Amino acid sequence: MYKIAAVGGDGIGPEIVNEGKKVLDAASEKFNFDIEWTDFHIGADRYISDGTLLTEDDLTELGKFRAIYFGAIGDERVRPGILEKGILLALRFHFDLYVNLRPIRLLSGVETPLAGKGPKDIDFVVVRENTEDFYVGIGSRFRKRQKTTLDVDRELYNVKFGLDIESDAEEIAYQIGVITREGARRVQTYAFDLAMRRRKKLTSVDKANVLSDIYGLWREVFTETAKNYPDVATEFNFVDAVTMWFVKNPEWFDVVVTPNMFGDIITDLGAMIQGGLGLAPGGNINPKGTSMFEPIHGSAPKYKGMGVANPIATIWAGSLLLDHIGEHEAATAVLHAIEKSIKDGVVTKDMGGSASTSKAGSYIAECLTIEN
Repeated sequence: MYKIAAVGGDGIGPEIVNEGKKVLDAASEKFNFDIEWTDFHIGADRYISDGTLLTEDDLTELGKFRAIYFGAIGDERVRPGILEKGILLALRFHFDLYVNLRPIRLLSGVETPLAGKGPKDIDFVVVRENTEDFYVGIGSRFRKRQKTTLDVDRELYNVKFGLDIESDAEEIAYQIGVITREGARRVQTYAFDLAMRRRKKLTSVDKANVLSDIYGLWREVFTETAKNYPDVATEFNFVDAVTMWFVKNPEWFDVVVTPNMFGDIITDLGAMIQGGLGLAPGGNINPKGTSMFEPIHGSAPKYKGMGVANPIATIWAGSLLLDHIGEHEAATAVLHAIEKSIKDGVVTKDMGGSASTSKAGSYIAECLTIEN
């Protein structure tokens, strides 16, 4: 019995999570395990009703689960950033979800915008550090000749910055990135371990030629960690170069490890070469604690309740969830069922089909019963 939390969230989120639960339930029946779902109603409706984003009780209860199945956050009635920071990023920091796992794989039957490339060419994984870099919240804006001091106190950081800047500029803004040796080491170790289970090649992404302090540390830790994995071939790529090679030669890559900001950018490029946001899943992982799995697209509130949303990214995220909890055979079967649904043309409008959200999810669940 696996106890899993479900957070539908906003917009199309509840619809696509329902389809994902449907497929995972079919997988559990086929592979002889049980899932007990607990739904959490966290999102825009509650925030608009009483101003609540996340409570201590929410975090305590969610922390009792090994995995959270997450839909989408964002609502046009709420100013951008409030829900995203107050819920999604808050969950990532609270549960220390330091690995963002993004498979970049072209499924059979899906078209890529890259000429001459097919499924055998596009099959790699990006491991993005998920809690450090320029996302730690150290920044401010102030008028010229104004002094500012900012304190940041998190589990990994206790940093004070006092700035005294004189400038003729009317207003100044700054954002400071933080990388710790511990933070770099743990996510790079995860990436090396993953590479050992795949094709034993690991590419590190940085911009150490310009941002030499913060990414110089990243590169230094990578070099040290690589000594523990002599069987893994390693290489460095600057982030601007890696965007070119993703497009020209995606077959070069197996596992890619990257700091937070660059990972945020290059994984969206990866989503496009694998067929679009509707096909891109993600995992936010703490290997020793609660982890969270979600599609990487938004909540698309204008399509809420219309039954046209593509559930594949969410179902694929469910496959990542199954793999994470140890149901590897079921995880693979879910991915095969997705491919069969695509091959059979039972897909939503964005992929050239006519199936509703519910029909697409149901068909993948049906395909699962005849797989393997």
